[in-house]
Parts: sequence; structure tokens; C-alpha cells
Amino acid sequence: MRAALDMWLLLRRRSAGSTDPQRLTSVLAVTAFAVTTAVVLVVIGGLLAFIERAEQPGMESDGGFYVMLAGTATVLLMVPLVTLGGAAARLAVARRDERLAALRLAGATTGQVSLLTVLDASVQALVGAALGAAGPFVLIPLVMPLPFQDNPFGYAELVPPWWVFVAAIGGVTIVALVSAGASLRKVAITPLGVAARTKPKALHWSRVLPVVGFAVVFAVLLQTGQAGIMVLVLFVAAGFAMMNALGPWVMGVIGRVAVKRSKDAASLIAARRIIDSPRTAWRSVGGVALATFIAGLTAAIAMYGSADDADRMIADMAMGGFLTLAIAGVVAAVSTGVMQAGRVIDQGAEYRALHLAGTDLRVLNAARVRETLVPLAAAVGLATACALLFMVPALGFAFLSAGPVLIQFALSVAGACALVLLGVLASGRVVRTVLA
Repeated sequence: MRAALDMWLLLRRRSAGSTDPQRLTSVLAVTAFAVTTAVVLVVIGGLLAFIERAEQPGMESDGGFYVMLAGTATVLLMVPLVTLGGAAARLAVARRDERLAALRLAGATTGQVSLLTVLDASVQALVGAALGAAGPFVLIPLVMPLPFQDNPFGYAELVPPWWVFVAAIGGVTIVALVSAGASLRKVAITPLGVAARTKPKALHWSRVLPVVGFAVVFAVLLQTGQAGIMVLVLFVAAGFAMMNALGPWVMGVIGRVAVKRSKDAASLIAARRIIDSPRTAWRSVGGVALATFIAGLTAAIAMYGSADDADRMIADMAMGGFLTLAIAGVVAAVSTGVMQAGRVIDQGAEYRALHLAGTDLRVLNAARVRETLVPLAAAVGLATACALLFMVPALGFAFLSAGPVLIQFALSVAGACALVLLGVLASGRVVRTVLA
């Protein structure tokens, strides 16, 4: 154990330089863990606030409905948050796999490699989660002015209890350790396979089948009148899960089409990268898909709202939808920036080879941006189609002729996409660091 600990400290000192990929990876992973923890605490704090309000005298009539809606928003937001946390873990794992595989080939024991993995993963996750635990105290004032049920929440209502902080930090650490454990098993068994960067198994078109089955079941339930509000809520969450199952396959198809239609080097490089890792391409824009999905549902709900007291619940649903949309957009931007930076670091050898072969830095940056733009457009299209799958059977085509609804939807999606593009641009500095 002492030898493994000394080795870990030595490797930490080795990666202390500002241009070392391992240090950049650690900073990005800690940032992603911090954002994940902060947003999780804010979202869960809001859910607990609605639960506490529903238990107060006089709130029994509609309090349960608000709790159910808050729970639905929490479930939906957990998807991109888990993706972001997983991205942070994979970001560290990608560089760690190479280093640990080299150590295994050099004679390090499985026990030493295991301890190095646990130390790396736990330290990054704990530091990031501890920093993120301070996030709610800064973010809660931004949510307080929203008057749900004609009564804004107080600061103390939105601060989660201490056990939620402990659970969030523990959950983030567990996610990191599980990802590290999966990579450790791969390194321990096949270190040569990791060092050689073996190609992952291709995605199959059968991912489409769950979505088709889901659409049929949803249509049948609506026609038979058995789709109550709880069923609708569950199907909204399940619908996004099905979209996540379909997304990587769609990215692979879009990548192959883009390769055939590429007219310049930047487009070809971007398309080839999408084909090489369609799952990563989907993860980088999955948050925007959620934001688009929520924007469609929120726009449809807002169509029925007015200033009357009788429509307070509809107005609150629309406001909650916009809040969920804003959170999803911010998480998507951070997730895209972290994943883009991580991919640049992971593909450092490829970037340097292209640069030495005469590829201009502008071409490399253009390829990096298009590597996100193409999946972004596909994700928005897919999410819009899934939103229509819900809205057309329930509302008919009336909302398609409502100008304000369409404008609201377009602006919401444009805002989410703009945040993601900011995340892409923010990762541009990493390219210059890798080429330095």
C-alpha cells in the first residue's frame, strides 16, 4: 500500500504543470462534479420545499399536484445531471486508463493499480462535490422571487437539510468510483487493449424499436381515456428516456450522412469524429434535447394560461417549465464544454499530428465546432419530434397555428443552443494548450 501511495503522490506531482493533460483533466472533472452537486442540491431543495408546503393546513387541495409536478421536473433534470457527473468520471477515466495500463504493463500489481484508481476518483469527486455544496447558497436567491401558488418560497425553505448535502456528496463520489471500477476491470484484464484503443461495438438500429412501442402504447392509453395525470407524468419521463436510447443511433446515422456530404476538411474531420463515438456526440447535446422537449411542453401549457385566478395552476406549470428549461440549458452548456475539452485532451495526439501535417488551427477549431453543431441540430430535431408525439394526441394541431406559442418555443430552443455554443467556444483554449 505504501508503494502505491508513493506512486500516486509522484504522479500527482508529475501532472502539476499547467499544460499537462492530466492536470487539465482533473480541473475539468472537479468543475463538472461541482456543478452537478450544486444543481442537484438546488433541485432537491425545491422538491422538498413543495412537499413541506403541501403538508401545511389549507394546501391539501392542490399541494399534492404541485409535489407531483416538482417530482417530474426533478426526474427529468436528473438525466442530464447524471450525464454530466458521468462525463466528469469518464473524463478522468480516459486519461487514467492509459496511465494505469502502462503501469500494469511495466509490472504494477492489480492491487496497486486498484488503489491508484480509488485515490484518483475519490479525491476528484470529493473536492468537486465539496465545492458544489456551497452552490445552493449562491443559487437559491435567483429562484426565490418566483411566486408559486401566489406565494414565493423563503430562503430557509429552499435550503436542503444537512442529510441531503451528505447524500449528494456521497452520490457523486459513488458515481465516480463506479466509473473508475469499470475502467479498472478493463485495465486489469486487458491492459494491451486499452493501450491500443480498441474500437467500441457499433450501435444497432434496434434502438428505434422501444420508441415505436412507446408511441403506440401512449396513443392507445389516450384513446381509451386511461391516461390520467400520473400516467402522463410517467410517460413524459419515459419519453425522454426513450429519446436517450434512440439518440446515439441517430448520431451515428447523421455522422455517416455527413461524411458522404462533406465538402471540406473541417466537415470531414467532424463527421468522422461523430461516427467514431456517437454516444459521446449524443451526450454532449443530450441536455439541449431535454431543454427542447421541455420547451415544447411548456409552450403548449402556456397557451392555456391567463391572468385569472382560476388559471393560477396553469401559470405555475408554465413558470415551472421555464425554470426547468433554464436549469437544463445551463447544465447542457457546462456538459458540452466539459465534454468538448475532454475530447480535445483525449485526442491530443491526433490534433498534434494534423497540425504537424499542415492543418491550420482555424480548420481544427472549425471541425471542433461542427462536431457539436451537427449533433446539436439533430438533437433539436429529434426532441421536437418527441415533443410533438405528446402534444398532437393531447392537444391536436391547434397549437401549431398559435403564433405566440411557436415564437416562445423557438426562442427557448435558441437560448438553450446559444448556451451550448458558448460552452463549445469556452473549450477553444484547450486546443491551443494541447498544441503548445
